[in-house]
Amino acid sequence: MPFGDGTGPQGLGPGTGRGRGRGMGRGRMGGNRPGAGPAGNCVCPSCGTKIPHQAGMPCYSINCPKCGMKMVRE
Repeated sequence: MPFGDGTGPQGLGPGTGRGRGRGMGRGRMGGNRPGAGPAGNCVCPSCGTKIPHQAGMPCYSINCPKCGMKMVRE
């Protein structure tokens, strides 16, 4: 704090440090990463088919019921 006014190092205003103003929502890991929680859907990247996500079953291990591609987490 060069001037003792709470602005931090020169050129950086308040709120630019760690943990401020970077809310990602949906907890620590974001929304579509492994361990994103039990809610949500698995989506086929090829045909767009959506099925409910099953807890304990990663979407990438499920094949699309329509086209057979691996599903991804929505």
